[in-house]
Amino acid sequence: MFVRRTIETHEEAGIRPSKTYQSFVAAAGSHCELGFIEKDVRNYITRKVRNIFEEDDAKKFGKYLVRMKEKNQNFFFELNLEGDHCIKHVFWADARSRATFDYFGDVVSFDTTYNTNRYNLVLGSFVGVNHHGQSTLLGCALMKNEDIQSFKWLFECWLRCMGGKAPKGILTDQCTSIKRAIELCMPTTIHRWCIWHIMKKIPSKLNSYKGHIDIEQEMSRVVWNSYTKDEFDKNWNDFLTKYGLGGNKWLSGN
Repeated sequence: MFVRRTIETHEEAGIRPSKTYQSFVAAAGSHCELGFIEKDVRNYITRKVRNIFEEDDAKKFGKYLVRMKEKNQNFFFELNLEGDHCIKHVFWADARSRATFDYFGDVVSFDTTYNTNRYNLVLGSFVGVNHHGQSTLLGCALMKNEDIQSFKWLFECWLRCMGGKAPKGILTDQCTSIKRAIELCMPTTIHRWCIWHIMKKIPSKLNSYKGHIDIEQEMSRVVWNSYTKDEFDKNWNDFLTKYGLGGNKWLSGN
């Protein structure tokens, strides 16, 4: 019981499992005097401690959302828990975000680049741009999974929050699940991939080609220096022909 309580206390304080195990070794005098190894400490943390903390934090977060709703009735949230009372999906948006959407919700960006560390939840954010060219937050979400049903739940929730008004356009990463969920929930919304995400993938997608640095630079030039659709189409086809990239599935994908 002492060992378990120590592991739980150290984990809550953010102390690494290896440090926790070494403290037991120091107290016992040697590894041989312990009836467990470092892997057992890690397994206990994964199996028991983090599940306890995750459930407790989910309850606290739920209570926080309720308090925010009590303070301002225009605060919106929906919380969906799993059978073990841990977070499956949650979405929230404050009164300012909801009001902002009425003015700057024509085109929004939905991003799932970031993950939380402890519970490995996906953080999703809806972002618009105001009349000063500044990013403005239009809602946030945490999700356990990145499948079609999870994104469908989120987009339906977001639409309810915004009075059922879908944006004219939405920018996202290249994700099949997001694409399908948008088709189901916002069929009239124009869906485009975020250029920042696409350009960020260039090195990993093209580094197997000889002269890939020249290819990457040429691709960037075509993307950023083509100002009309016709100009881009011509420059893009010339680029593919010049470097023999017509058969590249990533570059040819829709």
